[in-house]
Amino acid sequence: MTERVLMNGNTALGEAAIRAGCDCYFGYPITPQNELTSYMATYMPPNDRVFLQAESELAAINMVYGASAAGKRAMTSSSSPGISLKQEGISTLAGAELPAVIVNVQRGGPGLGNIAPAQADYFQAVKGGGHGDYRQIVLAPDSVQEMHDLTFTAFDLADTYRGPVMILTDGRLGQMMEPFELRPPVTPDTKKPWAITGAAGRAPNMIRSLYLVVEELEKLNLHLQEKYRKIAAKEVRVEERMTDDCDILLVAYGSSARACKGALIEARACGHKVGLLRPVSLWPFPSARIRELASTVKTILVVEMSAGQLIEDVQLAAGSGVDVLLENRLGGLVPEQRDILKRIEAI
Repeated sequence: MTERVLMNGNTALGEAAIRAGCDCYFGYPITPQNELTSYMATYMPPNDRVFLQAESELAAINMVYGASAAGKRAMTSSSSPGISLKQEGISTLAGAELPAVIVNVQRGGPGLGNIAPAQADYFQAVKGGGHGDYRQIVLAPDSVQEMHDLTFTAFDLADTYRGPVMILTDGRLGQMMEPFELRPPVTPDTKKPWAITGAAGRAPNMIRSLYLVVEELEKLNLHLQEKYRKIAAKEVRVEERMTDDCDILLVAYGSSARACKGALIEARACGHKVGLLRPVSLWPFPSARIRELASTVKTILVVEMSAGQLIEDVQLAAGSGVDVLLENRLGGLVPEQRDILKRIEAI
């Protein structure tokens, strides 16, 4: 029988990480994700797993590198300024083809900003915030249930494609409490023949991102780009509501998508043909589906908690044949259902 519990998003994610076979968690405190760090500190050691509060965000991401290189399922989490400090390490993980799960519970910025929810780290997450030609899979939950479920997905995708996977959420989803269903624990495949586990009886493995011979580095980059093409072809995830006959298409993720779902119901009750497309994977992005819908709708309204970042990918996907408009809030404010409905009525 499925167990239904009440937790906030941060702790639901932490419980999922343990059930998904996370061997090692390395983190450093920052609001609004501290419940996750606290949960891992409480429950990783009794499950014979490693919890370590690092001396900094830089130390934490490099500890993830070391644990992953040894074949362990490794994870770290932070909020916006802390994720910025981890960017070099994330790029290095990508270059060394090491799986890892990185959680960003976004807060208002730029700079230290505040501890309210935001979505202004979209560019950083989906365009590769660190240096070099790399990409990372980015998953965006919009409920406590998905905070839990997508954590299992993130660990599996990281192992499958040997690279970092980011769960991009926000302070509201991290702090809010909802009932959800716990997924049963899994036993992940521990066979990682590439890992550094001691070379007794086999040739030594080499894990690195440093290639001083330029032809070798080009070869690595070509290999990575081919891998990213495969990911883009296979791993697009999207939720759609009432898109079959809509004239106005809402596009949003995370907390913004929750507000859109309420506005969608009200708009339909008022006779407006409104639909919603929610990217669950921000990278790979559902460009093909947006392009398809753009050919049938009259207007696309992008709703986000930033100055206009998601909208750029929507515009690129939609092309020039449809109006793409923005409804947004900044600095830690969340778009409200009534404001989205007013914008729909104005359109």
